[in-house]
Amino acid sequence: METRPIVAICYDFDKTLSPNDMQAQGFLQTVGFEEAAEFWKQSNEVAYENEMDQNSAWMFKMVKEARGKELFTRQRLQEYGAGVSLFPGVDTWFSRIDEYAAEHGVVTEHYIISSGLREMIEGTEIYKRGVFKKVYASSFLFDDDGVAVWPAQVVNYTNKTQFLFRIEKGVLDVNDQRVNDKFPPEKVRVPFRNMIYIGDSDTDIPCMKLVNSYGGHSIGVFDPVKDDRTKVYGMMKDERIRYFAPADYGEGSELETLVRRIIDKTYAAEILERIYYEKVAEADAAYAGDGRGKDERERDILIDKLGSSMNFMYTREVVAEMAAYPAGDWTEAQKAKLLRIAQENDQVALIMDEDNIKSFFDNIEG
Repeated sequence: METRPIVAICYDFDKTLSPNDMQAQGFLQTVGFEEAAEFWKQSNEVAYENEMDQNSAWMFKMVKEARGKELFTRQRLQEYGAGVSLFPGVDTWFSRIDEYAAEHGVVTEHYIISSGLREMIEGTEIYKRGVFKKVYASSFLFDDDGVAVWPAQVVNYTNKTQFLFRIEKGVLDVNDQRVNDKFPPEKVRVPFRNMIYIGDSDTDIPCMKLVNSYGGHSIGVFDPVKDDRTKVYGMMKDERIRYFAPADYGEGSELETLVRRIIDKTYAAEILERIYYEKVAEADAAYAGDGRGKDERERDILIDKLGSSMNFMYTREVVAEMAAYPAGDWTEAQKAKLLRIAQENDQVALIMDEDNIKSFFDNIEG
């Protein structure tokens, strides 16, 4: 397990790293669609008419439209991917972010979580350079001749979230069932608080919301040329994202500065987290060696809380927790401490005539 804090940066692809849908950058024109909107209209009609997932529908539509016009092979899809354009600065973004993180005591890992096509992403120069730890995207099963015969993976806006849990636990293989195992917090490889999710639209909202809810950082991006901020304003208003910036990945850009600040924060916060877990482990070891059982230790903790209570509301809450233990479970030493607190702490003594408080202490006294 990496000893330095890991920041996982997760990206959508279309309109996040690339200005347009990958299929619309060569493939659709080759199979006869001058206007990409017409292809999406037809594929959505297939989905609605057949109660079909929209991503399954466009994958089916790609295969159908290629018949007799284009070889639908992994190689050809990768060749189309090689022609996909990227936003400014993307080509050097990953090395710059990695270098900055390393200089500041942090490891960065980059992941794609996209409803787009894995085979096209594999054709991009950034993929060939090995910048991504893992790519999760829709993909095809290919026969021995390399021809697509069936969907292998269909990634839509709701099942995108499963991949965040895989990244969190370090269980990256899509067929590894350990993703469902419970991991203690200190054993989680990449806590959600150390994740950055960068996306552009409604299909990213479930991932953005999940990352936000666990203390991570969701960033909405928009095309810096069109400068249409409508979507990011809406996502900000609905608390889907914490930040937004132009999809400019160049050196010194707003987005780069923001990600650097998150890396800085992560380094400082993780030092405190590690100190916390060290202290928890020390306390657990001390408890384990003192001869007391778990329930006895928990009762001692409640006694300490009651003794230090400084308001009536908190006193009532602590006594309510104590009342869950049968009177016979309390040791003689614990009973003596409780009775002394009842006399010495005004926050207990002054409400001793309340039914719940009186009942608890009557039972303790026997």
